[in-house]
Amino acid sequence: MAMRSHYCGLVTEALNGQTVSLCGWVNRRRDHGGVIFIDLRDREGYVQVVCDPDRAEMFNVAENVRNEFCIQVKGLVRARPEGTTNEGLKSGKIEVLCHELIVLNESVTPPFQIDDDNLSETTRLTHRVLDLRRPYMQNNLMLRYKVSMEVRKYLDENGFVDIETPMLTKSTPEGARDYLVPSRVHDGHFFALPQSPQLFKQLLMVAGYDRYYQITKCFRDEDLRADRQPEFTQIDIETSFLSEEEIRDMFQGMIKRVFTNTIGVDLGEFPVMTYQDAMHIYGSDKPDLRVKLQFTELTDVMGDVDFKVFSGAANMKGGRVVALRVPNGSVEGGGISRGEIDAYTEFVKIYGAKGLAYIRVNELAKGRDGLQSPIVKNIHDAALAAVLERTGAQDGDLIFFGADKAKIVNDAIGALRIKIGHSEFGKKNGLFENRWAPMWVVDFPMFEFDDESQRYTAVHHPFTAPKDGHEDWMVTAPEKCISKGYDMVLNGWEMGGGSVRIHRADVQQKVFDALKITPEEAQLKFGFLLDALQYGAPPHGGLAFGLDRIVTLMTGAESIRDVIAFPKTQRAQCLLTQAPSPVDEKQLRELHIRLRNLDAPKTA
Repeated sequence: MAMRSHYCGLVTEALNGQTVSLCGWVNRRRDHGGVIFIDLRDREGYVQVVCDPDRAEMFNVAENVRNEFCIQVKGLVRARPEGTTNEGLKSGKIEVLCHELIVLNESVTPPFQIDDDNLSETTRLTHRVLDLRRPYMQNNLMLRYKVSMEVRKYLDENGFVDIETPMLTKSTPEGARDYLVPSRVHDGHFFALPQSPQLFKQLLMVAGYDRYYQITKCFRDEDLRADRQPEFTQIDIETSFLSEEEIRDMFQGMIKRVFTNTIGVDLGEFPVMTYQDAMHIYGSDKPDLRVKLQFTELTDVMGDVDFKVFSGAANMKGGRVVALRVPNGSVEGGGISRGEIDAYTEFVKIYGAKGLAYIRVNELAKGRDGLQSPIVKNIHDAALAAVLERTGAQDGDLIFFGADKAKIVNDAIGALRIKIGHSEFGKKNGLFENRWAPMWVVDFPMFEFDDESQRYTAVHHPFTAPKDGHEDWMVTAPEKCISKGYDMVLNGWEMGGGSVRIHRADVQQKVFDALKITPEEAQLKFGFLLDALQYGAPPHGGLAFGLDRIVTLMTGAESIRDVIAFPKTQRAQCLLTQAPSPVDEKQLRELHIRLRNLDAPKTA
């Protein structure tokens, strides 16, 4: 018999009466009055092994087995005694009567029990090899594999070709910082690790490979949070001769099939919303449609109120005033307490808000006397009537306000909307709908103005095509120019995004002019792409999906670190390998690198 005939977790009652050979790790060993039970674990799950003292040689080995020993078991599959089945396991109706037990390798005492669910992330990442044995992590990584396979099958069926692009490439800093790799052969020169294969996939379109994809690593040296890693995996796709709508339809079909075939979820319809509407209604370009709260625009009615926070924001360039009505937020005994309002006030300050104004709507019939708030006396009747009418306020509601620069309002009240919607109060009051909520956000602006540099920057990247007829606005009014950019959003997470690309050199030049990128700078950074566009570049476009994010959403994990085998911490460190780490002086000399005194005071 082979060393292993079946996986532990796949031994079922269909094998009753058969002899099997299993290999795995001891999850638990229990001695019940002379009979030893071993819970044997592998990547497919558990099976219960029964060691009877009638087989003395085997039993002696079983007595010395401990947790995480790697063992081989040969034995007879039989039904479990009545009343002892475990419905939570595929193997829960059977057990394996052990005939032969071989210890393939012993284990030292592990630092934690594999089935302990209360481990700190530091412990888990430091002992990642053991953490990866946990069923939670094994299920996550097996699902990740299945997602990748479904993506590959769909793309293969639709004529896409997997083509690799370089990992060592040219530094073209746009957005996040590049990770730089010094060249030993070319003194003082550096490669960069790719932030994405963007330029290369466009070159492949020019080269005639009209349907390209790869599942590839990308690298960005940026500040981290739960949904970001310095290295992450992208499902990168590009295609020629398809319109924006055709591209969206094709890859909406791909994502729907992936969810159906891996976790049995039908994502249903994908509503399409413009960027302008998303920001206007939700303050976010990746709105979580499961939360039923929406913004109410008040900028136009607050310009002459005595409350300076509102009138100041309404009259400033780029200012905004909005309301967020929370139904039942002021219901006595079941609403949002003053302490919770204070906590929300501190919360919105994280996003730059200076405070959080509110009105409790106790009894509309009493007019001003039915409203409870320190700001009501400073808002005239017309503005107050507009607030109540536009929000649709009812007795017992609580209305929050945001007033500042539009970005601060959008960020702060948008985050507050999510926080209230996901809270126990929100769920209890029907403000959160537990469902899958996909959508497309389209018609992104081409540019946004950066106050610090006093110049326009590209919202997606400099190679995104403008809407037809918007080309001339790039010269006369860049702020009006809308792009052929699109993002797929699911449950408030950006799953993927892309655009139709610029394939004509004259249009590309207008973008560079709007971004104040000189011809010399453009040639230095992107010359190889600009040169290629001269050779009959086809209309093309594409998008990239975050594989890590897709699997995180599917599993409900709190962080993408839970779906990556060997992730970095939020400080961009690997606790398992202790990377990054110092290198010896010989390596630095070969690269012509000398480290500055890191303890010396920094000068401007």
